[in-house]
Amino acid sequence: MKTWGFLFVACLGLISLMVLPEDGLFYRPEKWPKPLYNFDDNPLTLEGFNLGRALFYDPILSQDSTVSCASCHLQYTAFAHVDHPTSHGINSRIGKRNAPGLMNLAWYPTLHWDGGVLNLNGQAINPITHPDEMGETLEGVLKKLNRNRYYKTEFMKVFGADPIQTNHLLKALGQFTVSLVSSNSKYDSVLRKESNFNAQERRGYSLFIKHCNQCHTAPLFTNFEFKANGIGPNKQIIDSGRAMITGKASDAYLFRVPTLRNIEYSFPYMHDGRISKLKEVLAHYANSSNWQKPKSRELTQKKITLNVNEQKDLLSFLKTLSDKQFLFNQAFRFPRK
Repeated sequence: MKTWGFLFVACLGLISLMVLPEDGLFYRPEKWPKPLYNFDDNPLTLEGFNLGRALFYDPILSQDSTVSCASCHLQYTAFAHVDHPTSHGINSRIGKRNAPGLMNLAWYPTLHWDGGVLNLNGQAINPITHPDEMGETLEGVLKKLNRNRYYKTEFMKVFGADPIQTNHLLKALGQFTVSLVSSNSKYDSVLRKESNFNAQERRGYSLFIKHCNQCHTAPLFTNFEFKANGIGPNKQIIDSGRAMITGKASDAYLFRVPTLRNIEYSFPYMHDGRISKLKEVLAHYANSSNWQKPKSRELTQKKITLNVNEQKDLLSFLKTLSDKQFLFNQAFRFPRK
C-alpha cells in the first residue's frame, strides 16, 4: 500500500490536465427538474472539482489508508460496487448494504438506501466514520490532510483554508460528486429525436410505462420514495431500512427506489445485493405470485405476469438507459499519466 500511495501522490498534479465534461462542471439537462442541491452554498470551480476528485480516489480518508470512496464506487460500473453483494471496508469488514451508483445526486432530496442523509455536502461523514467502511474519525482525516503538502496547497486555493476543516473536506467531495450527471443514454437521444428505438426496445418501453414507471419515473428513473418490493427481509442481515431513521414500524423494510439509469452496469441489485443479474431482477417482478411480504401499495394493487419474451423486451429497453459517455468520461477517472 505504501508504494500505491506514493504513486497516487505522484499523479495528483496531473488532475488539472484532465478534460472536464463538455457541458462544464455541472449541467442541467433540458426538461429536467430544477436541482435541489444548493450551489450558492458550495460554488463549483475547476480547482474544487479537481480537489474533490483527488479526495474521492485517495485512501487517505480511511483509517489504514487502504480504502477510498472509489473502492466501493467504480466509474465503469456507474460508481457502484460490483464485486461483492455488500460493501467491503478496512480489515476486510463487510457492510450490510450494496453500494449504490452515484449519479444525478443534485436532484436527490435525501441520500442512502434509508434516506438518513439530508445533504450531499454531509454524505461523506457516514462512510468515513463507519467501522465497516473507512473506519476513520474526522479528526484523524483532518490531521492527515493538514500534514499533506498537496492538500494544504489545494485547500488553500479552493477555500482559503489553513488549517483544513471538516466543512472544507465535505464541500470538496461534494463538488466532485454533484458533477456526476448522467443524461446521454440512447433513451435520451430518442427523446432528442437523434435516434429511434428498435422494435424490441419499443415493446419494452411500453411494458415499462405500464408496469414500472410509477416508481421508476423519468427522467431520473426514480421517484425517491421508500418502498418494499416483495423480495422479503434478508434473513442473514438485520436491517429494517427506513424504520432505522424514522423509528416508525410502518417504515420497516422500506428502501429507496433506486435509479434505473445505467442499471445494466450497476449490478448486483437490491439494497443488499442479493440478485446478481438484471434478468433475475426482471424474473422477480415478472410473476407477482412469488412476491413476499412486506409489499408496498404499488405492488399489492398489481398482478403481473410477464412471459420470457416480454422480459427480454423489457431488458432491451432498460439497456437503452446506459450512458457510456458517463461511464467512460475521462474527467471522472483516476488521473493517469
